[in-house]
Amino acid sequence: MTLSAPDVQVTDVAALRRWVRRHQSAHRGRGATAGNIYFAVLFVAVVGGMLHRQLAVVFWPQRPNLSLLAGAALAAAGVAALFLAMRRLGPLGLTRPAASWLLPAPVSRRRLLAPSLRLAVGLAAVAGGLYAVAVLGHVGARPMPGAVGGLLAAVGALAGVLLLLAALAAQGGDWGGYADTAAGLLLAAGLAGLVVDSVVDAPQATAVLPMAPVVAVVAGLAVLDAVLLAVAVGRLAGTPNERILTAAKTAGTLLDSAFGVEPSFVADMVERRYWARQRLRSMRLWARVPVLVAQDLLLARRRPARLAWLAGAVALPALLAAGPRWLLAAAVLAGGMAAGSVSTATVRTDSANPTLLRMLGLDSRQAVGQRMVVPGVLAGAWCTASLALLDGLGDLPSGPWWALGLTLAPVGAVAAVRRARVGLVRNELLPLDTPMGTVSPGPLVNSVIGPDALLLGLPVLVQIVQGHPPTWSTVLVQAAVGAIAARAYLSGTTAHDRVELTGR
Repeated sequence: MTLSAPDVQVTDVAALRRWVRRHQSAHRGRGATAGNIYFAVLFVAVVGGMLHRQLAVVFWPQRPNLSLLAGAALAAAGVAALFLAMRRLGPLGLTRPAASWLLPAPVSRRRLLAPSLRLAVGLAAVAGGLYAVAVLGHVGARPMPGAVGGLLAAVGALAGVLLLLAALAAQGGDWGGYADTAAGLLLAAGLAGLVVDSVVDAPQATAVLPMAPVVAVVAGLAVLDAVLLAVAVGRLAGTPNERILTAAKTAGTLLDSAFGVEPSFVADMVERRYWARQRLRSMRLWARVPVLVAQDLLLARRRPARLAWLAGAVALPALLAAGPRWLLAAAVLAGGMAAGSVSTATVRTDSANPTLLRMLGLDSRQAVGQRMVVPGVLAGAWCTASLALLDGLGDLPSGPWWALGLTLAPVGAVAAVRRARVGLVRNELLPLDTPMGTVSPGPLVNSVIGPDALLLGLPVLVQIVQGHPPTWSTVLVQAAVGAIAARAYLSGTTAHDRVELTGR
């Protein structure tokens, strides 16, 4: 029998949630919920007591140490990063049980999504307020009245809620892609402003903002947030189901990855969603290069946005030029590994299913050798450009740094491919007893596989830390270390008589 619309009875969502919550509490046992709350509050209090000095340095140093240009750049980058994070998380979603059982049920969509909206508004306000306090603490003039600081923190909180409402509108509309592009450009502009601030001598704030304009801004943002929030609540029912389910899957995957300390869950989710949004057409591979190298070149060609971000990130190590030299060297090496990871998704595919390698008649040594070509080119190009830029800005002593960047190509290739072949976390390893409790070594071992190969760039790291001009002898030493290490990695983790890429 087909029911008409007036015959469908809508269930009270609040009563249904109370029934589920009551039975969950009975299943867990009395006091379990109160115990969880007590543990969370105690954990926050203990961590805050241990790290209060470090947090004070992060949020409110004794004297401002950033210029107005750096503050504006940080504000722009923070706004863009917060918006993009909200867009990746939904921002409106449900728990996986609610998405499975309550979303298709005859319940009020507005009441079903209202708790998620309240939680998202609270988190956005806290994130915006904390970020505003951090930027203000590094830029604002001293002494600053507490009322002015509190009002500026309120401006950050209201701005965070405004960003949430914009992300919520983008989730329910068809212009989300354009909003993400605009946020990406704003993030790039903010990072570029930070790089420019590290080169020029920008002025710092000398006077505290007056009270009246800040009050007016707070009042205006509060009214705007209230109006837009009312509009958003009225349009909650129009949010598409597939986007709510996508947000629920994202939150569930992040929780699973954090609980199991398994970052491959997130990497696999990101990779699948990226290619699901693309419209691809068949293309003939280049015949003049090996087949797997041609496939990696095609993969890199189909990711122009990531290549553009990597090209812009060449200037990011310049932000660390005023810090410790070892941090600058580590940033250059890590950037080379990140650049080489653009095309290593195919390595994960080959490791999970080596059927294609059998069909092509390739063994594991040939496959890994071909897969290291494109990551090596990308890593070498990125390191060369980054070191040459640091040399041009005067952050490094004059010398053939560009040549040292070229010699880091095999180092970045080995690190990127080694990270792509890591596989799942090995939970069968024996746990370690420590004074802080039992620790599983599986996630720890998994996290260092890949970055540990960056130690092959030790000659470059030592040269940057010492601050001496590089010589061609250093270039030859680094080139020999990289070539020998890449050859040893191939020989030790692959063989001519197998196709599986499980070796690390």
